Amino acid sequence: MSRKAYSKIFTALAGGGLVAIALLQAAQARDGNRVRVRGTIESLSGDSLVVKTREGSDAIITLKAGWKVGGIKKASVEDIKPGDFVGVASLPKGAGPDGAIEVLIFPASMKGTGEGNRPWDAQPNSQMTNATVSNAVKSVDGHTITLTYQSKEKTITIADGTPIVTLARATKDDLKAGASVIVTGEKAADGSISASQVAVGLNGITPPM
Repeated sequence: MSRKAYSKIFTALAGGGLVAIALLQAAQARDGNRVRVRGTIESLSGDSLVVKTREGSDAIITLKAGWKVGGIKKASVEDIKPGDFVGVASLPKGAGPDGAIEVLIFPASMKGTGEGNRPWDAQPNSQMTNATVSNAVKSVDGHTITLTYQSKEKTITIADGTPIVTLARATKDDLKAGASVIVTGEKAADGSISASQVAVGLNGITPPM
């Protein structure tokens, strides 16, 4: 995504506390200096956030001036309707449609954020597709959705139990020890990490992205 596009997202969302999630989903996985830290908060002191990563190590993240926080809350597969804009992480399933490993439902005001299909790092071989739902079908084995993006189409199955989330407002008070977060930041040559946005799971939710 271009600097101009990032700037437009910031301008539109800076007052709403959802910048963190917008940039999280729009970030290109191929950016060499961009990293995603997933885990639980150990501590927050001033502009220093310590996260116990899912790999078991501690990551110390320096939060940049004016940093933002956005919330992630639980949703349901029944909330996904044709016309919605979603971000779906998925894995290939042989010859059939890919299978979803998580779904993020964007607010209508964020439709088009990071549209497209790209590699993702939630699991090996996973992909992230940000697209509009053109069809949603319920079947005995769960749900199937057809996504359209950039004149392309992709069908993904959503099994029962797949994490479904949406965005919510959050404040720095939600960044408590034990809360689950995902932080999109930049890694410097010396290994230090800095970030301007933090996404936190609300009410015990672990951000599935």
